[in-house]
Amino acid sequence: MKGWYAVRIGARRGLTEFGQSVRSTQDQGFYLFTALLAVGYLFLRRNADIEGTDLSFASVTLPSILGLLIAFGVVIGPAYALAMEREDGTLLRHKAIPHGLTGYFTGQMVFQSLSLVPQLVVILVPSFLLFDDLMADPSGWFTVVWVVLLGLAATMPIGMVIGALVPNSQKVGSWGMLPVMTLAGISGIFYPIQQLWGWVEVVAQIFPMYWLGLGMRSAFLPDEAAALEVGGSWRTLETVGVLGVWAVIGAVITPIVLRRMARRQSGSAVEAGREAATQWVR
Repeated sequence: MKGWYAVRIGARRGLTEFGQSVRSTQDQGFYLFTALLAVGYLFLRRNADIEGTDLSFASVTLPSILGLLIAFGVVIGPAYALAMEREDGTLLRHKAIPHGLTGYFTGQMVFQSLSLVPQLVVILVPSFLLFDDLMADPSGWFTVVWVVLLGLAATMPIGMVIGALVPNSQKVGSWGMLPVMTLAGISGIFYPIQQLWGWVEVVAQIFPMYWLGLGMRSAFLPDEAAALEVGGSWRTLETVGVLGVWAVIGAVITPIVLRRMARRQSGSAVEAGREAATQWVR
């Protein structure tokens, strides 16, 4: 019972933090900046078509960008939050409360998941106003929902593991952001994955980012657009399978990693982390 109470408290904390984030001028600026980059890039290519098809560049690239933002947001966001709050003693304070860490991690999952909503909305709304043929069939919104939910389950544990393992928050860029951006470059976000070397194509399909992009494209594009993909189909079962495997792996490994990290939390560890951060800034 106490565990479920901690989950409810954590969920409420996540909702509160999300409400504060939406009202934050800094976060609002981040959402608008992200939208400006994404929509601006599509607008500059608004007259381009995908070679050999009647599809516009915007209609094909927008769902891929959405898949990238989902993966990037729920990997880097939790990684930074966990690393920073480990350094400033937040985790240690939660550890001192019965079931406090359960509530903390629940709050993080709720907050990080909800934070994607305004980020996606500020991109989708102007895109639907500026570009044509973005959603081939209204039933595609159902696909968007399950792809996003399964994508969250597959990628958020990666961010939490990175945040638990990095020596300090400054290392999140090299441990998390750099690998994510590298995967973005080989996952068919901005150009067909078939243009890459065969072994790179295989590597890209091991990770969830490619399948997030593929799932989002299957939601937005007409059935004939599947001819542009590997194998000439949307591979829906494979998408569910790969994202599902990553979700299961994350569900098994993440609690183990987080428990070990929590055991190492102490006042001296927090002080050492603060000192390391100070030295880095200097």
